[in-house]
Amino acid sequence: MKFSLEVNDPGSSARAGTITTDHGTIETPIFMPVGTAGSVKAVHQREIKEDINAQIILGNTYHLYLRPGLGILEQAGGLHKFNGWDRPILTDSGGYQVYSLSGTRKIKEEGVTFKSHIDGSKHVFTPEGVMDIQRTIGADIIMAFDECTPYPCEYGYARKSMEMTHRWLKRCCERFDSTEGKYGYSQALFPIVQGSTYKDLRKESAEFIAAQGREGNAIGGLSVGEPAEEMYEMTELVCSILPKDKPRYLMGVGTPANILEGIALGVDMFDCVMPTRNARNGMLFTTQGIINIRNKKWEDDFSPIDKELGGYVSTFYSRAYLRHLITSKEILGAQIASVHNLTFYLWLAREARRHIVAGDFASWKNEMVTKLMVRL
Repeated sequence: MKFSLEVNDPGSSARAGTITTDHGTIETPIFMPVGTAGSVKAVHQREIKEDINAQIILGNTYHLYLRPGLGILEQAGGLHKFNGWDRPILTDSGGYQVYSLSGTRKIKEEGVTFKSHIDGSKHVFTPEGVMDIQRTIGADIIMAFDECTPYPCEYGYARKSMEMTHRWLKRCCERFDSTEGKYGYSQALFPIVQGSTYKDLRKESAEFIAAQGREGNAIGGLSVGEPAEEMYEMTELVCSILPKDKPRYLMGVGTPANILEGIALGVDMFDCVMPTRNARNGMLFTTQGIINIRNKKWEDDFSPIDKELGGYVSTFYSRAYLRHLITSKEILGAQIASVHNLTFYLWLAREARRHIVAGDFASWKNEMVTKLMVRL
């Protein structure tokens, strides 16, 4: 994997670049649709590629390990062959899913013992094992195994967790460097900065992660309940330390405003389930603001979902029709809303890049953040 930094915005820390992988290039800043179990919920691969124009999608180690299982994925030739996606894939290590299973997991130095949410069976994730699993899944970018701390988090626990994450990272790197990909293309390993919302821990963790010299770096443990101001403060601090010539990935973030503010702080890559999860519940993100399509005010609005956005789904279907589908619990409603929201998120990333290249990102960002938070 290679990263080329092309343009720095004069009014902020935003930047535009290109990530090159064996499955294609990714123009940054970029939003990555989440395909947890090998599928972006309610969206066809053709729609992701042609309508939404996503350049990279995510898979999740925890979920894919449990279902369909490593045997099936290896027989298929990896996740790309299994789900028919021929562009880059990133896999989350499963650390966040293990964090969310707080009632059924035990964390020790060796790794994490947890129970499957499917059948209650017992499993163990170690740093070495998670590297092997992600080798088998076959993503282009794989994440180090870490512990994601909750918010709020006591300082002592945050430090202890961060130090263990660093030790786990060393084990991840050793295993990754001593093995090879299974399907004839290269993979890159991204470490993850932790440290909760403590400046000294974040600084220490960012310095440790930067010193590993991997192809890219991630910022984890944010967007877990802390105020947005604290998330931005930690992100700004970490971005000031992580290498400028490597892509920076802010994990699990977030709202359109969060993404624009993150770009302004120097982040290149984002992912979040919000566009698809909120879509299924009737919340639409548009170029004019946020729509709750369930509201009666849209019942007789026959205008397109978002005529300014472009794209087949957003301009072909009316708000009234989508409201009818969502309130009737028709599956097509979830599909249309999901494609629309993802189209919007990818449009937002492309527009951000366009304004970075034009040199007026900072002023455009300030205007857009205000607009996009309006509830229509």
